[in-house]
Amino acid sequence: MYKCQHYTDSIFYQFEQTAKYCRFLGVQVFQKLNMPISPDEFYALDVIMMHDNICQRELAKLILKDRPNTGRILDSLEEKGYIERFADTKNNRLVRRMKITDTGKKITEETSERLREYISNLPKIFSDEDKNRLKELIIRFRENLEKEVEMKI
Repeated sequence: MYKCQHYTDSIFYQFEQTAKYCRFLGVQVFQKLNMPISPDEFYALDVIMMHDNICQRELAKLILKDRPNTGRILDSLEEKGYIERFADTKNNRLVRRMKITDTGKKITEETSERLREYISNLPKIFSDEDKNRLKELIIRFRENLEKEVEMKI
């Protein structure tokens, strides 16, 4: 049985540290490649592209940002012409939904391609099989955490 005596020995600490390094690397790569959008804007655009007519609350849950930060990201994307927002109703309540514009699709696809090219030139740490197995384990771990965590977004 796995036993740790200190938080820094735990899998939670390792995930947290790894996530921070991934975040820092993402920011650095976007700067290095002189991307026209930020990592947060890219994450939001990618989700909107996959979930047409998504509302702000649903988007916030998927990108794990609170509603004010999600609103700021959306304001920036709308100002750049990458998304359009419109009013709708859900359960008799007014909600703001959004859809990606053709310009937004283009910038998302171009950003994705540039990131794929950059990542493909990095040293290979894991085989494709290892990456798939690691991804499966992380998803399983996260899905179990989701059952325990109360998020108010």
